[in-house]
Amino acid sequence: MFSSSFWRSTGRFVLCGGVALLVLMLFSEMAFAQEGEAAATAPSKKKNIIVHMIESVGWVFGPMILAISVALVALVVLLLLDLRMSAAIPVGFVDDFTDTVNKRKFKEAFEMTRNDPSFLGRVLTAGMGRLQYGLEDARDAAVNTLESIKSDKEQKNNYTAVIASIGPMIGLVGTVYGMIESFMALGESNGAPNAQALAGGISHALVVTLLGIGMSIPAIFFNAFFRNRITRVTMDVGHIADDLLTQMYHNSKKPSAPGGTSLPSGPAGGPASVMSSPAIGTASSMGAPAAPR
Repeated sequence: MFSSSFWRSTGRFVLCGGVALLVLMLFSEMAFAQEGEAAATAPSKKKNIIVHMIESVGWVFGPMILAISVALVALVVLLLLDLRMSAAIPVGFVDDFTDTVNKRKFKEAFEMTRNDPSFLGRVLTAGMGRLQYGLEDARDAAVNTLESIKSDKEQKNNYTAVIASIGPMIGLVGTVYGMIESFMALGESNGAPNAQALAGGISHALVVTLLGIGMSIPAIFFNAFFRNRITRVTMDVGHIADDLLTQMYHNSKKPSAPGGTSLPSGPAGGPASVMSSPAIGTASSMGAPAAPR
């Protein structure tokens, strides 16, 4: 379960990163194409500011900022997909599970949760696996699984905080680098300073600072947004899972209807006879009557 989930998340991250890189490359090509057309029709026209920024950022800071921006876009898309309410609590799942439990089809209920990849399905599967040992054990197992899922999402969201922190730092390094270039141009000139060299160094410093700060602003916003979203989703999943586990526990304690299908019972004090589904052993180990012979 963990391995498949890990590779699925990794694949989605790589796919989102590739899409983001493709979009950025298309925008860059459009900017260069517009500049080329402008240069052909009006050579004396003012240079496009986007092209000027791309030229000023340089070959060191440009690819670095581009790679971090692609990673940020991929993280945002991945977390948006993972933290959808429909992905955490599928539509109709609660009603179907409740109806199945009320009909005392505990094996079908367990299979339903085990085959569901949503947050709620994973939490319920862990809780139902311990339900035969008591409701408190089931709740503890469900809470541990929920905390594991929450920790995984928080670890991904922490990278947006890292990007928000290193953005201004990259801008500061670019500023220092650009000022060094400008002072080098001043020191190499014997008479009047080279205005073009000075302008190039200052432009590089300002552009890298602008891009670094511009990269950190959305990262700060999405970090706060996803942090609140993770808390909201985990709270909703935890409350619903606790209600469903409690409902299943009390349904397993009720005696089966006369002539109805009862749960198979295992040895006294031992596990249920059907080992493939821990939920089936719930009723028998909790005091439900054995099937009549």
